[in-house]
Amino acid sequence: MTTAESLAAAWARGAVVTLLAALPWLLAGCAGNPVPREHGAAMTPDEIETTWLGQWAAQSAAPSDGLSGFALVSSGQDAFSLRVLLSEQADKRLDIQTYLMGDGLTTRVLLARLLDAAERGVNVRLLLDDVGAVGQGRRLAALDSHPSVEVRVYNPLSLGRGHLTTRVLASIPQAGRQHRRMHNKLWLADGAVALVGGRNLGDEYYSASEPRNFSDLDMMTIGPVVEPLARSFSLYWNHGLAQPIGRYHRAEEGAWRELRASLGEWFGDNGDDDYFTGLRDRYADAEQGPLVGRLHWGEGVALWDPPGKLAWPGRPALARTMAGELLAEVGDPRERLVVISAYFVPGKAGTQYLRALADGGVEVAVFTNSLEATDVPLVHGAYQVHRGGLLQSGIQLHELRAEQEPGSEGEISVGGSASALHIKALGIDNDRVFVGSANADPRSVWWNTEVGVLAHSESLAAELQGLVDLGKNPTLSYRVDRTESGQRYWQTEIGGESVRLMGEPGGVWRHLGAALSRWLRLEPLL
Repeated sequence: MTTAESLAAAWARGAVVTLLAALPWLLAGCAGNPVPREHGAAMTPDEIETTWLGQWAAQSAAPSDGLSGFALVSSGQDAFSLRVLLSEQADKRLDIQTYLMGDGLTTRVLLARLLDAAERGVNVRLLLDDVGAVGQGRRLAALDSHPSVEVRVYNPLSLGRGHLTTRVLASIPQAGRQHRRMHNKLWLADGAVALVGGRNLGDEYYSASEPRNFSDLDMMTIGPVVEPLARSFSLYWNHGLAQPIGRYHRAEEGAWRELRASLGEWFGDNGDDDYFTGLRDRYADAEQGPLVGRLHWGEGVALWDPPGKLAWPGRPALARTMAGELLAEVGDPRERLVVISAYFVPGKAGTQYLRALADGGVEVAVFTNSLEATDVPLVHGAYQVHRGGLLQSGIQLHELRAEQEPGSEGEISVGGSASALHIKALGIDNDRVFVGSANADPRSVWWNTEVGVLAHSESLAAELQGLVDLGKNPTLSYRVDRTESGQRYWQTEIGGESVRLMGEPGGVWRHLGAALSRWLRLEPLL
């Protein structure tokens, strides 16, 4: 047994003792309500054609000869407004799949819009990873009490649901499955318009948080690629790991009315918030242009992990994962590969693959968080192990700064001077783009479930590269490189001057967190 395994085993034994002591408390949050669970189907083409969004998508796609349409949504404000718009324009169905749901300005507005849609007769289905439901059972149950709304949680536990601490304790006996999560993010409106990408529900994903926001990316899609995305949602919705929220949290019949009223009252008191005022000003400006810019047309491939992956024993074969399917679809890049990943842990095999590409003449660039910007220093520690080898093969490494230089705000649409990267995307050669929920790390490959779209479009690839080039600006990010003697440095711009930092930026606690990851050899789990 390795040192890490010994420490983990000792921790688990102590945690089990704690769990047993806390068992009566945990059981108090257990609810085994007899709630029916019915299968649901994706909308048929005939049903989609009767909706306004279905007709708009069909008319937009008519000249494209069976291709799908794609648009990148990098602005947090635009991403929020687009979700509001889809909620308002839907006629029959809204299907939403997410990993996390916070409680803030944007989430409250979106919940109100979902209830408004349900009141118009739209069927709303919300599928949330169970960890994202911790502490929110009452609100979700109230939402679910509407006759046209269904809420399900994925990979649930009936114990310890009130707080994250008790949930973690309750997870210990099933740690082999409970550390695996449904990480998918997918919005579907009337089976005609889909959004995939990295954004959960929460203010930090829509440039509405203080003091920090995520720089993130969605891809809006219409056309043939939407149908398999809708099929993926149905597979997850109908899987045995998706359980009605009512089985764990009770709500009075009609509780949604009180929820809707409270959300309306809250917005009446907060409608003049700077964020909403800024949105009104933003879209009142004719020069701002449309909410979604140019649609790029091309072939699209929808990819997702099998919904039962979380219950599989051990580590799955690569070919059975979305990552393996994506590799098979992409093949080996010929000229260029750009990896944009909030959490970048290539591992030994991934590092060898990227180095082989670079040594073969492919231009390889990686864009990720710096140690000072990341929200998970443990993950950064696993990345640090492979950084030297990547640089040795000439791979470009760019790390987003935690603080942008004055005057650079909005360059990558984070809505403030402090930011962290949350994008999960690939640029392959000059003609393919992948946008989804998966990071380039072992957790996304082996343990979580993910979803995304691979688009074949030169113009879309050029737009993504434009975003990457903006992100490389030294006022926003560090360029990591080596001196002739092999010493690592971080090149950036501070106060209008080019600066070379010879030590990795980040506080003492962040460095300790990264070191702990290396000491405990946590890489396979990150």
